[in-house]
Amino acid sequence: MLDIEDFSVAYGGLRALTGVSLSVGEGQLVAIVGPNGAGKSTLFKAISGIVPPVSGSIRFEGRDLLSVPPPQRAHLGIAHVPEGRQVFKTLTVRENIEMGAYTEAGRARFAQTLERIHELFPILHERAGQLAGTLSGGEQQMLAIARGLASAPRLLMLDEPSMGLAPTVADQIFERVSQIHREDGLTILLVEQRVAEALELCDRGYVLETGRIVLDGPYQTLISDDRVRRAYLGLGE
Repeated sequence: MLDIEDFSVAYGGLRALTGVSLSVGEGQLVAIVGPNGAGKSTLFKAISGIVPPVSGSIRFEGRDLLSVPPPQRAHLGIAHVPEGRQVFKTLTVRENIEMGAYTEAGRARFAQTLERIHELFPILHERAGQLAGTLSGGEQQMLAIARGLASAPRLLMLDEPSMGLAPTVADQIFERVSQIHREDGLTILLVEQRVAEALELCDRGYVLETGRIVLDGPYQTLISDDRVRRAYLGLGE
């Protein structure tokens, strides 16, 4: 579904990504893990068109994504749930969800999608008329994911969904992400610092360090790697 080849991005002459290649198959949950500053969020911004590449290619369902203007990429079926949630705080919960449904597919399927969102996140149904800025951090993250789902995406990109959340709340978010993938078959690209949880969810994972992919493979391959075990899982050899 998504194929990135030899992709590089620079800010002010400094490389944020260098020669990154990865692929996401339809129906897969793929995790990208690594330390702060590794370039994970930059990769998402490049896919969405927020930052331009220096070189390389991105193809989405066989189409050259770099030839598609950034505002049109959501209409192809790409939903980007950004780091830090970024809900519209002065709008209600329902209005935030409606803002996500501006794509053609989102509008056509809104009633069905809204019902599914309420199944996944009942609290959003209960608080439909409440201002988003008054929600807790965990509730705002649920709302951010719901807003992404409202576009009826083919690919859902989640950037650090556990950031700033208490462990128990983060666990709830991961459970919902797993449920969406398992029950709806939605293709998900997940960037996450909670490496153990992210790798447990994924069909395939990539380890990104200083802008480069240093390791990739299925769950068992990654958790068996000594480097991953020491640096990210806190385990010895």
